[in-house]
Amino acid sequence: MVSYKSKKLIIIVGLVIGLSSLVFTNRLARQLREKEQSEVRLWSYAMQRVGDFDVGDPLFNYIVNANNNIPFIVTDENLVPVGHHLVPEVIVKSKTLLRRRLERMATSNKPLEIPLGYTTYYIFYDQSLVLKSLYYFPYIQIGIIGIFVVFSFIAFSSSKQDEQNRVWIGMAKETAHQLGTPTSSLLGWIEYLRSQNVEEFVIEEMNKDLTRLLKIVDRFSKIGAVTSFARRNIAEVVGNTVAYFRSRIPKNVELVYVPPMHPMYAMINDALFEWVIENLLKNALDALQGKGTIVVTVGEIDRWINIDVTDTGKGMAKANFRRIFEPGFTTKTRGWGLGLSLSRRIVEDYHHGRIFVLDSEIDKGTTMRVSVLKDTTDTVSRRRMVRGRRLFRFLTRQKK
Repeated sequence: MVSYKSKKLIIIVGLVIGLSSLVFTNRLARQLREKEQSEVRLWSYAMQRVGDFDVGDPLFNYIVNANNNIPFIVTDENLVPVGHHLVPEVIVKSKTLLRRRLERMATSNKPLEIPLGYTTYYIFYDQSLVLKSLYYFPYIQIGIIGIFVVFSFIAFSSSKQDEQNRVWIGMAKETAHQLGTPTSSLLGWIEYLRSQNVEEFVIEEMNKDLTRLLKIVDRFSKIGAVTSFARRNIAEVVGNTVAYFRSRIPKNVELVYVPPMHPMYAMINDALFEWVIENLLKNALDALQGKGTIVVTVGEIDRWINIDVTDTGKGMAKANFRRIFEPGFTTKTRGWGLGLSLSRRIVEDYHHGRIFVLDSEIDKGTTMRVSVLKDTTDTVSRRRMVRGRRLFRFLTRQKK
């Protein structure tokens, strides 16, 4: 992310450029408007001195050519047009359109009178195209500056995000590398203990933890690598993770798993997806502070499979619903603030799903939700679809 000072500096520079351009352009526009009004007044004076007004007069043609950027309509005292310039013929010939145009011109500039004998002519004129462009130019420039600022933010944010991704990947691979040696050594020690007079259940428990440690090493090694996905039953994957935690939670904590009534399949990476569920369960355990209930539910809404992890812990303020996913942010006294940030990367970047705080209240608890798209290519779904189509055809034939 761009630093606060950099954002402030870019905004200030953009505002200064925009305001300076607005002031300078308005000054130019005011001077140009005065010049145009002066030219039209000079023309009216010239007509009065000549004492005649004729569209075919050389003086009239000269003034029209000299003021070819100023639209005007010359009318008699009955507002009947006797000459015009840079005004479409269709407007001059239509009484309704002509009246509207004359009213608009009169609002922009006060019409000038040319008394000639027993007749008085009126010059209605508008602002030139150059003058109108000058009025709109500052706003166009401010818009361009705004677009430039937005794209600058996007470019800075993207470069910073790429840098953070490289740090994440490097840290993950280095962690996997560092854990590789002790885990290999522990495998040897377990085989040695099997050959000794050590109770089998002790060795099995150690082997379970070592297996879990090897899985963690595998997870870290997958960060930044090409991730393979497979069609898995979400209820089974979540159930295995819950079963592993159930034997390792405090006695005063109850862990409840509510599986769906039927299998729900999605394309996931087992190791990474289990990591997300583990992070949510660990955060729920920390929120309980040794006493309470955790309920894990798997359900579906439309095309989404939802995994909800609900705890009866201390909860959080709504202001932190988004902040908890930021790297380094944590409400714990001891913590790195990386678990949920990494979980969001796994769910959103790798699985194209969603992870968010569904609900939370202070001193009542929190519900976290992970959503992934269903994979409906299973045999059961196809059979149901085929049966549904057959039933529809049968009912259609019966109606006929």
